[in-house]
Amino acid sequence: MLGSRVLLIVGGGIAAFKIPELIRMLRREGIAVVPVLTKGGAEFVTPLTLSALSESPCHSDLFDLTRESEMGHIQLSRAADLVVVAPATADLMAKMAAGLADDLASTLLLATDKPVLAAPAMNVRMWQHPATQRNRDTLEEDGIRFVGPDQGDMACGEYGPGRMAEPEAIRERILAMLGRDRPLRLSPEIAVALPAEPPVPAIGPLTGRHVLVTSGPTHEPIDPVRYIANRSSGAQGTAIAAALRDLGARVSFVTGPAEIPPPAGVEVIRVQTAREMREAVEAALPADAAVMAAAVADWRVANAQDHKIKKDGIGSAPVLEFSENPDILAWIGRLREGRPRLVVGFAAETDDVLAHASAKLQRKRADWIVANDVSPATGIMGGTENAVTLITADGAEAWPRMPKDEVARKLAARIAEALGQPPQEPQP
Repeated sequence: MLGSRVLLIVGGGIAAFKIPELIRMLRREGIAVVPVLTKGGAEFVTPLTLSALSESPCHSDLFDLTRESEMGHIQLSRAADLVVVAPATADLMAKMAAGLADDLASTLLLATDKPVLAAPAMNVRMWQHPATQRNRDTLEEDGIRFVGPDQGDMACGEYGPGRMAEPEAIRERILAMLGRDRPLRLSPEIAVALPAEPPVPAIGPLTGRHVLVTSGPTHEPIDPVRYIANRSSGAQGTAIAAALRDLGARVSFVTGPAEIPPPAGVEVIRVQTAREMREAVEAALPADAAVMAAAVADWRVANAQDHKIKKDGIGSAPVLEFSENPDILAWIGRLREGRPRLVVGFAAETDDVLAHASAKLQRKRADWIVANDVSPATGIMGGTENAVTLITADGAEAWPRMPKDEVARKLAARIAEALGQPPQEPQP
């Protein structure tokens, strides 16, 4: 969107070396970038580099008297369409969560009235520390969105979650938050985001097939800044969509606000709530198969407010009233016309996994259920591995614990086997 403006706050971490490439990507999209460099960030990238690439002055000093005579820090915080913090260090996240304002970056973040996207980057132990996780929870409650962190090797020699998301993933999230996907309005409440060019599928056993995949959590609003959600990262659904794509399928990927960016080469349909997901699923049909991997909220807040709920000062809490959300899996499983030939549901359980999942197979009229144990001790919810049991009319088949992308490839191969040969080759 020509004319979009991003205020880019660069924190003090080794990942700052990726920021010049991010700026190049945004500028190629016609997005104006105004860089703000922290004292720590200046140890890894220079103001001249950021200024030259962004074609905008690089700001770093809160007490720039020339600009402060016009309240420059307020103007900077309000003139942007989106504020991006990358890398978002543990220190910056702590300042944001506590509402501190002792330098230009933290002051801008406290003064802004615009959406904020943070790309965390830090040592794995720092990321996993309870204080950092509390700060992240606080920031999410305040409405701040996150991209990453990724898992991998780090500059300090350790391995694990804490790597800043790659510039391409940050770019995609920025474009989504700026509304850069082409909107196709299904209703006043939902916009379906399609890629600028139709993806070209690979050639494989699913060539000519259309597969619908849902992924990620849903967010059910309490008020304009708070929502009810779950811990799903969207990693398993994203991996399944990529595996199906690699086997030649045309994939419609309906995703809630997941941490993991959608894969390339699929049709991306972004939603927020369960009702939006239900509408998007219906719009994406017909399909040869539907893989319902999203962690859809069972309930929504019936008395959600259109303004931020304030504390009353006497310790009483607001009373939330709940209504059931649409059961998307049961709806698609019971379709009389247009039902996909293969409907695959997921059952994330914390106890009696096989019993609950087997009952779900019958109750939802699905063909398969992929069941897993997501109790906290397993580390599966939001983690990188999964241990699933595939439940069909023929019985239960336990798969060993493995990375989620391997689970996805195995499931995609089984789907290809179940669907058999495609009816036709895709048209060039």
